[in-house]
Amino acid sequence: MRTPASISTIVQCALLRACRPVAAIAAVALLSHSLLARAADEAPYPSRPITIIVPSAPGNINDTVARLVGQELTKKWGQPIIVENKPGAGTAIGTRLVARAPKDGYTALLTFTAHVQNPWLMQDLGYDPIKDFEPVSEVALSSVILVVSPTFAARSLPELVKLVQADPGQYTYGSYGMGTTGHILGELLKREAKLQMEHLPYNGGPPLANDLVAGHVKFGMIAVGSSMALLKAGKLIPLAITGTSRSALLPDVPTFGELGYAGFEPDAWMGLLFPAGVPKERAALLSAEIARIVRDPDIRARIIALNLVPVGNTPEQFAGVLKYDYDKWRDVIQKVGIQSQ
Repeated sequence: MRTPASISTIVQCALLRACRPVAAIAAVALLSHSLLARAADEAPYPSRPITIIVPSAPGNINDTVARLVGQELTKKWGQPIIVENKPGAGTAIGTRLVARAPKDGYTALLTFTAHVQNPWLMQDLGYDPIKDFEPVSEVALSSVILVVSPTFAARSLPELVKLVQADPGQYTYGSYGMGTTGHILGELLKREAKLQMEHLPYNGGPPLANDLVAGHVKFGMIAVGSSMALLKAGKLIPLAITGTSRSALLPDVPTFGELGYAGFEPDAWMGLLFPAGVPKERAALLSAEIARIVRDPDIRARIIALNLVPVGNTPEQFAGVLKYDYDKWRDVIQKVGIQSQ
């Protein structure tokens, strides 16, 4: 008569024999996956489609540049470049997705200055904007400009400061959204010029531009790309622009620095990043292609037509920009006291 212990042993042995084919199949599958992954890593790069994540809505300027770059990369490499829009949470949703993507160079992020501003404006991002990414290339620069409505009396920054100081609390400035570069710089101007005025955030540049033209808001911080046509038509008046030097797009507009205001040096940028851990040679290869693309006369003209300045620098140069801007925006945001969300 079999005891319970012997029955248990028989059952275990039966289960073990039954499981051996399953274990063998699993082992073969695991080995096959490993071999395929190694073959993919050893294949010439790129050997399959690349996905570029844009952490903002379709149709905006970042999306436009991503698709322009993607088309040119497809022509050169013969591999589809898939642009996916993953908006939400101030770019954090799409950015987090890329930070957690495989480290193989087949998922990239085309992002912008918010990448190094968000850590100081938002809590629990779920990624580190520097440590969790491998820089590829800064693609293009934009600028933020202080403009006034034609119905406003000031035609220079000193005149604006004088008017607002003379009537504290009676003026409102507009920006293209809470926590945007325009908002941050508007608060910096308030501090540096000792102005008492309220902030009116808009849902993007176009509605801000419309209200500025109509005189519903008298002045505001707006991206050059959202205002260039109106500036050329004389429907908005430029007073000062960001950057360390005057913009080639608006060479007659003085920088804030020229007018005696520090802290307005960083330009807005858009650039490509890989997840940290992607082989550096793959980042270097994509970086070289970006440089080639933005220097092509036709592509360069198309980027300038978007009111952007083409860049196309190296991973090392872009890493320097990221670190400098990360520290710079931290200092500015903490100085003006914008609270984390």
